[in-house]
Order: sequence, then C-alpha cells, then structure tokens
Amino acid sequence: MSSSICPPATLTSKPTTTFITTPFTSYLPIKTRTSQTHGFKVACNISPSDHDHNKLILPSIDRRNLLVGLGGLYTATNLTSFSAALADPITTPDITSSCKEADSGIKDLEKAVRTRQCCPPNIKKTIKPFVFPNEKTVRVRWPAHNGSTEQVQKYKKAIQAMRDLPDDHPHSFIQQAKIHCAYCNGGYTQVDNGFPDIEIQIHNSWLFFPYHRWYLYFYERILGKLINDPTFALPYWNWDNPAGMMIPEIFLDRKDESNPLFDVYRDARHLPPKLVDLDFGTGERNTTNEIQIACNLSTVYRDLVRNGADTKSFFGGEYVAGDAPVANGAKSVGSVEAGCHIAIHRWVGDSTQANFEDMGNLYSSGYDPLFYAHHSNVDRMWTLWKALGIQGHTEPTDPDWLNASYVFYDENEDLVRVYNKDCIKMDKLKYSYHEESKSVFPWRKSRPTKRSKNAQTESNSIKDVKRVEELKFPVTLDGILKISVKRPAVNRSDEEKAKANEVLLINGIKFDGEKFVKFDVFVNDKLKEGEVTTPCIKDDVD
Repeated sequence: MSSSICPPATLTSKPTTTFITTPFTSYLPIKTRTSQTHGFKVACNISPSDHDHNKLILPSIDRRNLLVGLGGLYTATNLTSFSAALADPITTPDITSSCKEADSGIKDLEKAVRTRQCCPPNIKKTIKPFVFPNEKTVRVRWPAHNGSTEQVQKYKKAIQAMRDLPDDHPHSFIQQAKIHCAYCNGGYTQVDNGFPDIEIQIHNSWLFFPYHRWYLYFYERILGKLINDPTFALPYWNWDNPAGMMIPEIFLDRKDESNPLFDVYRDARHLPPKLVDLDFGTGERNTTNEIQIACNLSTVYRDLVRNGADTKSFFGGEYVAGDAPVANGAKSVGSVEAGCHIAIHRWVGDSTQANFEDMGNLYSSGYDPLFYAHHSNVDRMWTLWKALGIQGHTEPTDPDWLNASYVFYDENEDLVRVYNKDCIKMDKLKYSYHEESKSVFPWRKSRPTKRSKNAQTESNSIKDVKRVEELKFPVTLDGILKISVKRPAVNRSDEEKAKANEVLLINGIKFDGEKFVKFDVFVNDKLKEGEVTTPCIKDDVD
C-alpha cells in the first residue's frame, strides 16, 4: 500500500454475502473457500495532499454500490432509479442542437488547460441511420510498440492531416478530442428521453464498452479517409504484453519534436523506460521491472477472469433513461473500466496540472493521441474476454442496453445514429486485431496460486476477527478493517455453483467525491503477522 491514510469515509451498513443468479450479477463475485464464515479486510489507499495529483477527476461520486475485486473497490451509495418496467434505453439527442458547455468533472475551472466548449460544429445535417460498411477489406489494428515503418508513417500522416484541418471542421483533431468531453463532462442531457435536466454519462456503466467502440470506429475511418487509405487501422497500446508495457516510442518526441503523436501533458515520471502500472492508484510502486510485469499480468487476469466472471461484472451495471449520471444510475463499474483502464488514465496524465490533463481527466483525454491507442486495447479486452469461451462471457441482452444509442459525425461528415446492438460483432464493422502470437497470452498464465496453509498463522485466524454483528455502524475507514461475515450456504454442488455466483455485498460507503479513493478488499486474507497484502501479491487470497 502506498499509504495507510484514509479519506473521510464511513461504512454505514453491514456487509453480507448472498447468491445472485448468473449470468447477470449486480456485483463482482469473490472467490472463496468453503467455510462457514468469510473473513475480509478492507485496506484504504489514497494519496496525502501532496500526492493528490495522482487521481483521475470524475464528476462527483455519490451513489454506486460496491465494485469489489482484488485490485480495488470504487463505490458509493445506491440511489433509486426508474422502475425497470418504465425504463428506456439512453438516447443521445441531436448533438449539434442539444449541447451545452461541459461543466462537470473539472475540479479547477480556472486552471483548465483545454476548453470546456466541447459542442460539435453544426453543419446543418440531419441524423441518418447507420449503415454497415460493405467493403471487403478488414482493417487490422496493430500493436503500437511493434508497428512496421509503413504503418507508423501512415498513422503519423493521418494524425497530421487531422491536425491541419480548421478547428471548426467536424473531422479536425480538436473536434474529435471534444467528442469525449461532450459525452463525459455534461455536454448532453437525456432530453430525448424526457429528462432535459439529467446529464448523459457514458462511463461507470454498461455503456462504457460500446460507446468507446463506436467512438474509435468513426475516428479510425475518418483518419483513413484523410489519407485516402481504406485499409488504414489504428494502433493499440499492447500494455497486457510485457513487450508493450512502456509508452510506445512512436508517441514520444525524442527523435522529432514535431511528432503529431506527441502530447506535452503527460506525467514526466512515467516516460520510458518506466513500465506502466496497471494497478496504479495514488503513489509510485518503485519496484523492479520483473515484479511490475508480474503485477501487470496478474492485474489483466484479474480484470478479465477473476473480476469479469459474468456479463454485469465485465460490462458494468445498468444505466437507463432517468438515471442520474456517473455514480447515480448503475450498480457497478465494469472490471476493466475500473481496473486497467482507469489506472492508465491516472498514470499517464500530467501530475503537475491542476486537473491532471490530458489523460487524467475525461474532458481532456481526447487531446492525447495515446488515448486512442489505449482505448483500442481496452476494446481489444472485450474481444479477448469473449474469446476465453467461459460460461457467462456474453454481451448484455437487455433491450435497454441493445437499443442505447449515440450520435457521431461519420467519415463523410454525416450525422449518424448508432446502437449498441450493432457493434457487438467486429466482423460486421470490418476491423480486427493483429495478435503477435497464437500461443497463450502471458496474462493467461498469471492465475494466482492458492496460498499454503503454512503461511497462515493462528493470530490471523477467523476466530480473532470480529463478526459483523459485533460492529457498531457507521464505521470510519481510517485503517485496515477486518470483519467476519457469515455465508448464506456452504458445500454447494457444482450444479449450484454454475447457476449462481456467490458475491460479497458491501453497501453504504460514504466519502468525499472530490478525492480519489481506492479500496483493496481481500477475502480470507491470512498472512503472517506484520506482512502486508497488496493486489499484486503472487499467492491467492482464497
């Protein structure tokens, strides 16, 4: 842990364990042993005031039920949303006529280095329905650390062409960057759903993956058209592979200060040869490359397998018309979004800026070309998760997810409405990912091994931990908290386990939404006295 200090956070209700029928669980499942009780420990990890620069600024967090996993817990209390019977899919309005200045998620408005005027230009186009591409060519996205000379040159040429466009052109570099700002920082409301005063937010819910897939789809095709290349494909930052765990060289300015892929607002501490920390929270890990690589691989395994066990755990909770934004609508953040995705945003963003631009804030992320390579790999995680072939690894089937829609300018400068249901199959969108090896991905070998019983001591046994019934709530989380929670059932059959995941529910956590807070939650953690558990520990917390 980088710090033992906790923010003003309070646990107001008792943790419980329960079963939720698969494949749709509201919370991430916790891997447990068959014993009568659960012992779990909550450790707090935030930066003191002089390290506040490490957080990712999001709009005020005030409602999400607990997202539990070895890597962290991102949470708040749950507010009542529209009845499921009355719910409608989120519908983005006409982005050229129903847009306002971005006014949420930016802590220090006076020191913002990017504009909050994020609305797209209005070139008097009406919204058209999306039509699938009919070309035979499939664009193959490539690993940014290992692109060919031709791929890199084409990419730089396309980005430069985008930068050379007038700022008010819908395809310009600035306008493409503003797309993320408008969708993520309060530019649009649910006016088409009948809620003109409720903002649309595409993070922290089941909209995260499909929205960004569409965003990259049009971005890629626009770049290709700018250089008249129908085969053009984006690179992806291959941070799940040891060879790609540094910021790729093509995004740096070492050889050419006019590099169109360079962005000045990045954390200088994290430039190569520094390896990315996929579990980055609030402080530097300061470990060896060998340990950092092992930690990163374990983190990817955690996000795709351990914490991404089913549809809702991976994609995130429901977010429908009438739900308030960010922390006020869905029940959970998806495992990848809350894990590797957000860690990299914090890790890359400039820690010397008041709002941690560019990557460290939603409103400014799109100004760094690295953002698109990062999200290309995030999109690839969706593909890899499906390819695992594990029961429960399927997209949502709820009509409110399938019919959620967004509006973008396409490569022809037409306004197009797209739906989640139309982005599920990449082959219909005519793009794919180049994999450098057909062998098992390194992170597939990073499943934690069960901890030896010899590592457990009598002093840390479950009998030395207070039962949840013995605690008086609310409880302030100002240090390590250990609690024993009784399980609803033990010795379940394989058939019973296949039907329902066992989950640990921790509700009613209140904290200051202006502070980044990361909780690590461990189930049945029994290390030797004096040892400290971290999310990167090799042994399993079983």
